[in-house]
Amino acid sequence: MMSYDEYMRSVIQPMRTELTSVGFEELLTPEDVEAKFENMKGSALVVVNSVCGCAAGLARPAVAYSLQHSEQKPDHLYTVFAGQDKEATAKAREYFTGYPPSSPSFALLKDGELVYMMERHQIENRPLEIIAGDLLEAFKKHCG
Repeated sequence: MMSYDEYMRSVIQPMRTELTSVGFEELLTPEDVEAKFENMKGSALVVVNSVCGCAAGLARPAVAYSLQHSEQKPDHLYTVFAGQDKEATAKAREYFTGYPPSSPSFALLKDGELVYMMERHQIENRPLEIIAGDLLEAFKKHCG
């Protein structure tokens, strides 16, 4: 019989793969986050991944679409998984000053400073094309 942890890993893995397959690097520990965020040069898109079907089911495809259709892309692509990699997610959220915890969400950092944030309420119940369009505008403004 499969343990709860094994079951959750099997359920969550496709959600992780949806981002890693388009170039995102998973940050699994607070140390991973610190290593990537401290002294960061250039732009980085951080996706706070989530199980939530209503918003995360739109967030992952929207971010993939925006990266496929953007001339200006972030230099780095990172993801943390809320509710799964809790300590890494908490550490990443320390960099999202002025915003409460939100998952899923997108944070765009430039040289380690937050320059753009899209929270869950800006993702859920919106068409994928609108979410992707907002990301494309943020990339155009802050990347490259």
